[in-house]
Amino acid sequence: MPRPPAPHGRTGRPPVTSRAQILAAARQLIDRDGWEKLTIRRLAAELGIGATTLYHHIRDKEDLLILLLNQHVGQIERPDLPRAPKDRIVAAATAMHDALASWPWAAEVLTADGFMGLLDESALWMVEAIVAGADDCGCTPEEAVHVFRSIWYYTVGEVLVRAHSPHRRADDERPAFREAFDASQVPHLAAIGDQWPALAARDTYPQGLRAFVDGLLGQATSATPHGAG
Repeated sequence: MPRPPAPHGRTGRPPVTSRAQILAAARQLIDRDGWEKLTIRRLAAELGIGATTLYHHIRDKEDLLILLLNQHVGQIERPDLPRAPKDRIVAAATAMHDALASWPWAAEVLTADGFMGLLDESALWMVEAIVAGADDCGCTPEEAVHVFRSIWYYTVGEVLVRAHSPHRRADDERPAFREAFDASQVPHLAAIGDQWPALAARDTYPQGLRAFVDGLLGQATSATPHGAG
């Protein structure tokens, strides 16, 4: 039997044939160089193809980022949410925190106004759970949005501060901190200065979140909550 003709084109890396391959390469580029340096041209070079080929799969950089965000959230295991609405809010916010902490660049992208609303509905279940929980606690729609946005700011802030904090050195020592303060100007800082690195390294998000949710729901001006937990 005669051998089939060899395929035309370049040899080596196989051509990109799927959106999944593009997203995998984009994520690898972001992990290596940061999301700010992600461009269609750089991604095409990373894949060894022309930029025109990429535009058959994605519209632009914004479209690419949305696809990556939807994919990332879709890979997060969805927990069983509690029945009590307040506990449901805390559980959804914790899942949102963990999803962002596992890939902090996503938090940076989502801080841009309007980006959240571009996500697929399947990726917005955490937002839905928080808003619905606030509604079940007796909040008006305006108050429910305020509850979510306040939790969102707290969560993103915590994730980004930790992501941008100096990494621990190889010997596991904490980052350097001032050894002493002028007690005449900042007496309280002077008293706790030597404890600051250890205290600042604590993961206090869970406790802060629950206290924050309690305070937000307590400020609701609507009628007596129905079904509050």
